Amino acid sequence: MSLLKTTESKILACIKNDLWARFVTLQNQDRIWTLSLTNKGTPKSAEQAPKTPLVMVHGFGGGVGLWIRNLDALSRSRTVYAFDLLGFGRSSRPHFPSDAAKAEEQFVNSIEQWRQAVGLETMILLGHSLGGYLATSYAIQHPSRVSHLILVDPWGFPERSKPEVEQSQGAEVVKRPSIPRWVKAIASVVSLFNPLAVIRAAGPWGPGLVNRFRPDFKRKFEDLFDDDTMTQYIYHCNAQTPSGEVGFRAMSETLGWAKRPMLQRVHLLPPSMPVTMLFGARSWVDSSSGNRAAEIRGKAHTKVLLINEASHHVYADQPDDFNREVENICKSVD
Repeated sequence: MSLLKTTESKILACIKNDLWARFVTLQNQDRIWTLSLTNKGTPKSAEQAPKTPLVMVHGFGGGVGLWIRNLDALSRSRTVYAFDLLGFGRSSRPHFPSDAAKAEEQFVNSIEQWRQAVGLETMILLGHSLGGYLATSYAIQHPSRVSHLILVDPWGFPERSKPEVEQSQGAEVVKRPSIPRWVKAIASVVSLFNPLAVIRAAGPWGPGLVNRFRPDFKRKFEDLFDDDTMTQYIYHCNAQTPSGEVGFRAMSETLGWAKRPMLQRVHLLPPSMPVTMLFGARSWVDSSSGNRAAEIRGKAHTKVLLINEASHHVYADQPDDFNREVENICKSVD
């Protein structure tokens, strides 16, 4: 954890706006590592109402440091908060239940307790990947607290594709989607462990393993760091005792499908709540789930945007385009 703190400090040293980093203690004594950024250079008139803050929720295995390309740009005109999800990064690592609904509820409750502790009345809520799934669940349960929901390449929306049924000489033949044998073999082994167990099992070779399998992380931030800072950060975020990872495993099925797909629940978002979904044009996350969400919500404001030349980590691949789109959304709120 001390190595994570050191690596994160190096990342946060790049921030130019005013940064306040601290632990926010929840009612149950869990602690959530929190950043808040403000731009003191922006003149404020006495009559001007404070702008709705932007709250950013990272994805699986991530932490606040991954937003380094976005925090300064997005905090120019309003306060921005980013926190490590319960069980990830520098936040507390409690026990998570093995039941999908209960694990999801524990995550969502921690976000609501965090909001209460920080004292936010309303927020523009942005979630990436797993963070998008949890942000949607939060918005369904606490709609009065969310002015605009921004989902960035959200995980867990589509339902697992059903096997196709064909008629053959009067008999029904079930035709399953073909999954390569090697994928099945890996999935059957990985399902026995927490998703990031391999990194921990590698011990001192763990950082090298992250570098080898995710060289893109180094490339995404190479103009900020000419060394392994970002892959070291990812490693130290996930070399700790598994906790949020256990919660994620409880909520997911083989090959990354959600046990409780969010498309089955998006109709529960109030029609008055605007939703914007940002997808990377080159991402493994299928943007068609955004179009489906828009269909389900009918006349409610649901906008689906594709960011060109971006993969799953849209905010790091094309930060200027990402920041511009998010800033436009924030301006539409106030």
